[in-house]
Amino acid sequence: MKLATFTHDGSTRIGVVGGDEIADAGTLPDLAFDMIGVLAAGRPALARLEALADSGRARLPLSSVHLEAPVMHPGKFLAIGLNYADHIEETGLDRPEFPTFFNKQTTCVNGPYDPVHRPRVSEKLDYEGELGFVIGRRCRHVPRERAHEVIAGYLIVNDISVRDWQARAQTMTLGKSFDTHGPIGPWLVTPDEIGDPHGLDLRTLVNGEVRQASNTRHMIFDCFAQVEVLSTAFTLEPGDVISTGTSSGVGVKMKPRGYLKVGDIVRVEIERIGFIENSVIEEPEDTVCI
Repeated sequence: MKLATFTHDGSTRIGVVGGDEIADAGTLPDLAFDMIGVLAAGRPALARLEALADSGRARLPLSSVHLEAPVMHPGKFLAIGLNYADHIEETGLDRPEFPTFFNKQTTCVNGPYDPVHRPRVSEKLDYEGELGFVIGRRCRHVPRERAHEVIAGYLIVNDISVRDWQARAQTMTLGKSFDTHGPIGPWLVTPDEIGDPHGLDLRTLVNGEVRQASNTRHMIFDCFAQVEVLSTAFTLEPGDVISTGTSSGVGVKMKPRGYLKVGDIVRVEIERIGFIENSVIEEPEDTVCI
C-alpha cells in the first residue's frame, strides 16, 4: 500500500493512494487520523486500510487533495552521514567503520511538494536525496535479521543542509534542522511493494539537471544494520523516521559549488516510491513569539 497523509476541505487525515485516486480513511470509524496512530494500532488498522483500498469506496481525486508529510510530527527524525561509497569518494574522507548518526529536529519536517526556505543567514543551501524508512513497532535490541519486521514502510527524504552551519558546529544538527529542511514523502510505501530496499535507483535533479544518480545497493550500512545499531542504543517507536544517507553529486562538491538559489526546483526520485519536488523560496521575514 501507499499510505498518505492529506488535507481536503480543511481536514487532515490518512488515505491509501491507488493510481490517480486516494481512498479516504476518514470514513472509517474509530481509526486514528494520523500516521503514528495508525502504525501504533498495528496490523488490525492496516488490514482495515487494505480492505478500504480494495473496496473501491470513499475515493477522492488525488489532484483534489494536498499531500502532507506522511508522518507530520515524528518522535524522532534520524539520519546517517557518509553512508554511500561514491559520496565518501567525492569527500576524500575515510570509509567509516561505525555509522555516524545525527538528529534532524522534527520541526524541519516538510511536505513532499511544499517550498523550502533559503535561510536569511546563509547562501550555502544544499540538497541530499535519500531513501528513508519509518518504524512501525516499538522495539529495542533488534537483531539485523529481524529488522525488516519493525519497518512499516519506505519514503523519500531530501536531507536539506545548510553547509556553513553544519561545519561550524561540533554536531551536524544545526545545519540539518532549519525549518522546512526535511521534505519527506510523497507517501509511505509498505515493504511488500518495495521488495529489497537495497536495489533501488535514486536520482536528484535541480531544475531538470541530474545532480545525483545512484542505487541504494551502494549503502555501506544498509537499512537493517541501521535499525540494529539504533535500537541497541535506544527504543525506536512507531512513526520514527530514519534517513539512510546520500550519494555523490551534492552541491558542495561541485566546481563551481552547486548551492540552491531562490527559484530552483529540486526533485528527488526513487524507484518504486515516486518523487518529491520542492521549490526554493526566501525565508519569510516573520518572527514568531508564543
